[in-house]
Amino acid sequence: MTAPPPSATTQVGRPRSEAREQAILDAALELVVEVGYDRLSMDALAERARASKATIYRHWSGKAEVVAEAVRCRQCHQLSSPDTGSLRGDLLVMLDEIGTSLAAEDGAVVAGVLWAARSDPVLAGLMRAQAAEGKQAIARRIVDQAVARGEIPPGADPQTITEVVPAMVFMRLLITGEPIDAAFFEHVVDDIVVPVLES
Repeated sequence: MTAPPPSATTQVGRPRSEAREQAILDAALELVVEVGYDRLSMDALAERARASKATIYRHWSGKAEVVAEAVRCRQCHQLSSPDTGSLRGDLLVMLDEIGTSLAAEDGAVVAGVLWAARSDPVLAGLMRAQAAEGKQAIARRIVDQAVARGEIPPGADPQTITEVVPAMVFMRLLITGEPIDAAFFEHVVDDIVVPVLES
């Protein structure tokens, strides 16, 4: 008599440990801040996370994949889909969340990862894919809400948000060092993004 095939809910092998994976992701971001992406090694990551390299390699093929997922998970927890009742309000909430994130340790993480991506094509590709996946969805919802309220025409392109906002934020973060504050956000929204979306 043969055993019945496993059902769709049957788990094969050991279940993934979310706590262990999160410890690895947190350790990766800590090391990016402390030693930089280039000097981050899988040995150091395993030691910091108190995990074996075999455990890490079961879920990620290399440090680029670990760091990219760590950044993605951190950003997913911090960015929401605002609905304040106005396009301007929604954009300012989104930018304020970005500013709050960059003002903390995340600013150093993002700067370090973006700098490293210039010479690591795997990391660069992963970061581009994540930017498209996460922020474009939020921008699309903000634009759709504004269209539904009659604030902007139906043909408004959410890429105005996903292209212009990061470019201006990272120019200040990586090049000019000027403050990323409320006055800057209001300038981006009032003088650039809203007028383009309304046109």
